[in-house]
Amino acid sequence: MYNHHYNYNIILLIFLISLSFINCNEKNWKQKDIRDYNDADLERLFDQWEENEEPLPEDELPEHLRKSPQLDMTKMDFSNPENVLKLSKKGKTLMAFVSVDEMPTRDETETITSLWQSSLQNNHIICDRFIVDDNRAIFMFKDGSQAWDAKEFLIKQKRCKDVTIENKVYPGIYSKQEKEEL
Repeated sequence: MYNHHYNYNIILLIFLISLSFINCNEKNWKQKDIRDYNDADLERLFDQWEENEEPLPEDELPEHLRKSPQLDMTKMDFSNPENVLKLSKKGKTLMAFVSVDEMPTRDETETITSLWQSSLQNNHIICDRFIVDDNRAIFMFKDGSQAWDAKEFLIKQKRCKDVTIENKVYPGIYSKQEKEEL
C-alpha cells in the first residue's frame, strides 16, 4: 500500500512540475526577444493576431471585395453610351492610354505627361501615371468615371496624339493624325 501511494505522489509531483513549467513558458514567451521565437511561439502569436483582427472598413478592402455602387438605371441616358460607361466605371480602377504627338523622346514624354497629370490633379481628377513607351503613358484612375473628364482635357492639349479608353481611341484635336483625316 505504501508503494502504491508513493507512486501516486511521484506522478502527481511530476504532473505539477510539468504544469508549472508549461505555465512559466506561456508567460515568458511574450517577453522573449523576437529573434529567439521558435515555431510554437510564432504559432501562438499568429493565433493571437487572428483572434483580435477586425474586418477592414469598406473603403480599405481590395477592389474585387468591395460592393459595386448601385446604378440607378432610370437616371441613365442611354442615348449617350459614354455616360453609361462613365457611370458603370464609378469606383472601379480604369486605365487610359495617352500618346504624345511629334515623336518625343522618353524624357519629353515624361515631362509633358507629368504636366498633364498635375493639371488633372489641380482639377480634382486623381490618377497615377506610368510611362510605357517613348511616346506613350498610362493614366490609371482609381475612380474610373474620372477617365472621361480627363479625356476631355487631354485631347485639347497641343501635343496629345490620342487617348484610348476601353479600346476606343479619341484623337487629340491638334494631332497630325486628326488633321490628316480631315
